[in-house]
Amino acid sequence: MVNRRELNPDASPEAAYGARLRSAREARGWKQDELGLRSGYSGRHVSGVETCTKSPTRPFSIAIDGAFGFAGSVDSFEREWLKIKQGVLVQGFPEYVALEGGAAEIRMFEVGVIPGLLQTRAYAQALDRAAVVRGVITPEQADQRLALLMERQQALIRPIPPMIIAVLDESCIRRPVGGPAVMKAQLQHLADFAAQSHAMLQIAPFSIGERRPFDRLVNLLTLPDRSLVSYVESETQGYLDRELTSVLPVMRGYHQSQAASLSQAESVDVIHQQRKGIS
Repeated sequence: MVNRRELNPDASPEAAYGARLRSAREARGWKQDELGLRSGYSGRHVSGVETCTKSPTRPFSIAIDGAFGFAGSVDSFEREWLKIKQGVLVQGFPEYVALEGGAAEIRMFEVGVIPGLLQTRAYAQALDRAAVVRGVITPEQADQRLALLMERQQALIRPIPPMIIAVLDESCIRRPVGGPAVMKAQLQHLADFAAQSHAMLQIAPFSIGERRPFDRLVNLLTLPDRSLVSYVESETQGYLDRELTSVLPVMRGYHQSQAASLSQAESVDVIHQQRKGIS
């Protein structure tokens, strides 16, 4: 074949993505222009991703999955893109993110820091900078983390957005991150989030003591088919669970945390009080 560039899938994760894209395309007997037509991209763009002159993106990966019929499967190119972007993110997280973007409802519980979906860019950058200083990640990986977080947030902006329910331990709003200006803006962002029609925000106060059912990040997704998925994360690993028998106890604990927490109106008042006290 004239001008066919040989690919080396071992050169980088992006090269492996490109080589697999070419393999899947050629297995169907499609030219680059035909795959482009089926996915809404040009044949030149497909060629660029295959040969690594263009980086794969999430929208491109989703479109390619649609063309190949890979959406939601183990062969998903979106899943492969997430693996490229995850950097040093914990195991199990890419699989969770792939489901999060299409969820009908998202429930979050967090201790110590504002959950990623509710973080401002400056707050997220402050956390990533601190991780770089500690030597946990490189500056390049910090950039990857931030880019992925911004993509996750953008994926939830839809004509019919998902219902997002957040229960935050009081430590999330008390712990200063990034300095006064960053923290003030973050707290205002939380209050603005709570004012949206598809949002619910509650603070689990320190006073609930031992009644707090969780001591780490817990996320629950309700998917469009009404099935439930739980995601629980430790310092080094995330665990995604689709089994109803094990997801239901997590959901029960989540409801218990809501019952023990402040109402949304009380929670927003506490957030405004905390914001006013920052100097």
